[in-house]
This record gives sequence, structure tokens and C-alpha cells, in this order.
Amino acid sequence: MRRRGAPLITENSQAYTFTRRALVLGAAQGGIAALLAARMGYIAVAENERYALLAESNRVQMRLIPPRRGWIVDRFGHPMAVNRSDFRVDLIPDRLEEEERVLAELTEILSLSPEDLERIREGLAQSAGYQPVPVAENLPFEKYAAVTVRLPELPGVAPLRAFSRYYPEGAAVGHLLGYVGTPNREEYEAEDKNRLLITPGFKIGKEGLEKTMEPRLRGRPGAARVEVTARGRLVRELTTLSDQSGAPLKLTIDAGLQSYAARRIGEESGSCVVLDCHTGDILALASMPAYDPNSFTDGISHSEWTMFREDERKPLLNKALNALYPPGSTLKPMVAMALLEAGVSPRETVNCPGGFQLGNRFFRCLGRHGAMNMHTAIARSCNTYFYAMGRRMGFDVISDMCHRLGLGERFDLPVVSQSYGTMPDSAWKKRRYDQAWTQSDTLNASIGQGYVILNPLQLAVASARIASGKMVHPRLVADAPPRADSTNIAPDHFETIRAAMSEVVNGRGTAGASRLPFPDILMGGKTGTAQVRRITAGQRGGAAMARRFRDHGLFVFFAPVDEPRYAGAVVIEHGMGGSRAAAPVARDVLTYLFDKDKAMQALIPLEQQWGGNIAERMDRQTRQWADVWEARRRAREAGETLAAAGGEQG
Repeated sequence: MRRRGAPLITENSQAYTFTRRALVLGAAQGGIAALLAARMGYIAVAENERYALLAESNRVQMRLIPPRRGWIVDRFGHPMAVNRSDFRVDLIPDRLEEEERVLAELTEILSLSPEDLERIREGLAQSAGYQPVPVAENLPFEKYAAVTVRLPELPGVAPLRAFSRYYPEGAAVGHLLGYVGTPNREEYEAEDKNRLLITPGFKIGKEGLEKTMEPRLRGRPGAARVEVTARGRLVRELTTLSDQSGAPLKLTIDAGLQSYAARRIGEESGSCVVLDCHTGDILALASMPAYDPNSFTDGISHSEWTMFREDERKPLLNKALNALYPPGSTLKPMVAMALLEAGVSPRETVNCPGGFQLGNRFFRCLGRHGAMNMHTAIARSCNTYFYAMGRRMGFDVISDMCHRLGLGERFDLPVVSQSYGTMPDSAWKKRRYDQAWTQSDTLNASIGQGYVILNPLQLAVASARIASGKMVHPRLVADAPPRADSTNIAPDHFETIRAAMSEVVNGRGTAGASRLPFPDILMGGKTGTAQVRRITAGQRGGAAMARRFRDHGLFVFFAPVDEPRYAGAVVIEHGMGGSRAAAPVARDVLTYLFDKDKAMQALIPLEQQWGGNIAERMDRQTRQWADVWEARRRAREAGETLAAAGGEQG
């Protein structure tokens, strides 16, 4: 029964309602279709160019090509740092998926060690997005190909053929040239996020000349347009813009001499600097022991880094520029120059009774020399003569001359750092310690002890200035203009000192055993022994003394005596005397400059005695250290296991 007031539903009313709803729905559908059609038309016509470019950018990518670094060559054009083609594999963090699976695959293909994996994981944690993390370098083609064919399964892996830096002389040029490496986050951000720095295979200078001459050596990158799949796999190369290699860098170094000097230092820790007296050209700047820059370029392991860091001979330190030593008696020729300039006659004598009494303290000499003039005091290294003369003239006069000869000075060289040391005077002590200069200070400083500390390059420059009579400035890059200013010192003063230094080697001096093996070529020099700490006369020279407490051995030299051409300095750390350790190195290095074959005949038996050349000895040391490192790792794991067991029992 129909309720009162309810609408009457008939067949006609139902048909009308359905038709109206269908009309509304159809209109809505038509409107939506019209909007879609309009949008599609807009995209197809008005936005056609934009979307075509987007599609093209997905299909075609622009990739930077790292530039090849400029070669570093010696004064004769012989290569010291070159580029060689190699195969490598990197990881791109932002593209990396399933990190552990990918690393496991790469470990199987490339035979990665646990240390390699630790280094890679640290690199991934510290990298900046697209900054590549090196996995392996200098790969054989078979392993490179094995990675390439499995790229679809290895997202984030970037194998490529690139150029790596190679140093033919290895560790002999480590401190001089430095090495290259992958830019870190700080370096990337410092260059305003330059994309070149995150390009796989690109490396920058990290130390030495590789770092300081980076703008010159880097070159300009190239670019390649390549077609890729949706997964980023290379389909084909479309166009390429070649890179522009960095400019070559020619040095004043003689690569053969540099290598020989490094080899001749042998198992000792020290440095050898050789200069051309006429131009100031640095012919050798050897510092040993050193690292092999080829190892650093490929990525050094934690164990190797720890080995270098814990070695008491400090192979990471450039001893020619950054190590400082009391010069000892090698300072005496420079002190004598100051005395001559102050008016002291070279014929005036001082009696040496075995030392010098100052108040209640007796400053000892190396012997009882009797009457000593300037010539014999230098030749026989009489401390008493220089105690007496230094006290008479005051050390400020001596310090001024030493600065003029290059001691305590900074030189304009393209190096990462220099340690300038100290050539003190009364104003320096007042400024540094707020204390007055004393006569005891003068006596100590006059024989190269006390507050005086210098680097080997400074000693070599002073020797070159005495030898040449000119204010030569050291030069390392061949296209830098040479400087040899006037010293404004009387020429006969230089002749007096050179004659005394000749007597040191060729007469009744302290280095007679190191004469050059040529009857017509003489070497002049001055030995020095620098105390590391105060010891008694009986302790000095004792082989049983711990190495770190032994005296340093120093020697400054020039040759030939009649027409000086070469000058330099040798420092052997803890060598227990200049005549014993440093002068023989200088003799052989100068022999190399005059007769290479004769010098090599002297070196080969020594290297056989030491256990091989530099590379062979370093390889043996690395293998021995690997055993130590493995023993440490096992001990650490055993300790962790015991600690865990103790915790569970607790």
C-alpha cells in the first residue's frame, strides 16, 4: 500500500531519471576527454621541443674525459713522471644498489683482499655522491673485461680505460715529486664542486711538485656524447671532444744524479742536496728513506700507512726541506767568513789547550791542538779557536753573515713547505724567551750548537755561495730565471775559506779518507757532528748506544776546488760523525758527476751488502711488515673473543 504523500514511481519517471543522469555523466566524460585531448595537443605541439630534449637527455649523456697530466722531466728531458694507459674499476656511490652484493661480486672477480674491502667501504662512507671510489687500478685486461660484461648485474660499478701516473725512479723521487690521488670531499667543495673532480679516473696532486704545480700539470678535460640504455649501459659513442694534456714541467734536477744520491744514502736516514754553483740549479734533492709514489697513486693500504708512520727513520718526512739539525762544525766556514768581514786576520792564532774556560765552565774542544790560525782551525775543526773569536766579535756579527749566506732563510721554490730553522741573535732570544743573550750562548752557537738549527738545503746554499763567491739562489723549475747577485764580500775572503775547506779533504783535515778518486779534481768540504742530546766523551761514537741518541753526521762540500762548479750538503741522521757517514756519500755523489761508471762500480757492492736496491729492500720490508700486521690482527681478534667470552660468563 502506498504511503500518503510518497511520490508516485512510474515507468516513465524512472526512464526520465536515468536519461538525465546519463546526460550529466556523459557531459562530464566528454569534458574530461576534451581536457585530455587539449593537454595532449599542448604537449605534442607547444611542448614538443622540451620533451624531445628530455627524451634525448635520457638517451644521450655528456661525459667528461679526464685530461692527461703534463709530464715532469729532468734538465735533460728524461721523464720523471709520465702517464701510462691502464684499466681500472671505480664505484659511483649514488648509483650503487645492493652494496654488499656488488662488493661480493667484485671481490670474486678482482680477488680483493679484506684490506681492500675496508678501504672501499671507508671511501663510500666519506664520498660526495657521484665522487668515484677507487676499487682497483692497473688491472689486467681479462679482469677488466670480466667486470665489463657483467655491468647489468653491477649497478654503480664504473670500469674504464684511463691513464695513471707512473714514476720511473720510484722512491728516489718520492719527496721531490709527491704523488697524485683521487680528490676528497674537501678538495671537491674547495673548487666549487667542479664536476671534473668527481669524474672517474681523475686525480690531482696531493704532495710535492704534483701538488704545487697542479694548475700547470692538470690540463683541460675533453667530453664525449654517448648513447646509453635506461640502466645507464653504453650503447655507442656519438661525438668526442678530445682532452688537452697538461703542460710539461722541466726541472733543474738531474734524474740520474737524484737516483744515485738516493741509492747511495742506503740504509741510513738522511738527505743529499747538490747545486750548480753558477746558476743555483738544484741538481739533486734526495731524502731517504721515502715512500714510493707509485704505491700512493694506486691507493695505499692501512697496513702500509702504519708501517711508514711507525718507522723511526720517518719516511714520510722530506728531510732536505723539513728536517732541522744543529749544523755542528759545518757552520765554521760561515763563522770564519764573518770574522774576515769583521777585520780578523786569518793569520792570527789562538792557543788550544783542549778547550775554553768561561767563568766556572770549561767548553771542551775535540783535542789539544796548540796554536791555531783560521786555516788550521777549519781544517782540524778546532772548537777553541771559534769559542775565542766568537766571544771577541759577538754572535750578532756572525748571525748577520750567516743570514747573508742563506742560513735560516726561506727560498722561493714551488714546494709544499719549508722549515726555516733558526739562525739566532740577541734580538731573537729576547723576542722568543724574553731573556738576554749570554756569552755561553755565543760559544755554543759559534760551533753550530745551542739555538742554531738549519735544514740541509740552507747548508747547501751557503756552501754554493762560498764556492762561487756569488749570491746564488736555489732554482728547481728550469724556466724560472736564475739569480746570482753580488755578495759585496771581498773575493780574497772566499779564497781564504775555500783553501781551508780544501785542506779538510786533501790535507791534514778531518775528511782525508773521502778524497775524490781523481788526481786532477779536488773536493773542498767541512765535516760536522751534531749532538742529539748531551752525552759524555766516553759515550760519543758508541755503537751500543740507542740509535735515536747517536750524533748526526754532516758534510758541506764543493768541487772542483780550483774552479768550483758543484756544491752541496749531506746529512746522515745518527751517523755518529760527518767524516764517518756523510763525507763518503758526498765523495761518491761528486764522483758520479765526473765519472758515472766509476761511481756505479763503488755503489753496486754497497747495495749487495745492504740487501739489494731501494725497490728490493722496500719490498722485503713491506712483506715483513705484512707478517707483523697479520700477527697484530690475530692478537686483536683473540683479545676481542676473550673479552666477549668474559662478558657472557659475567
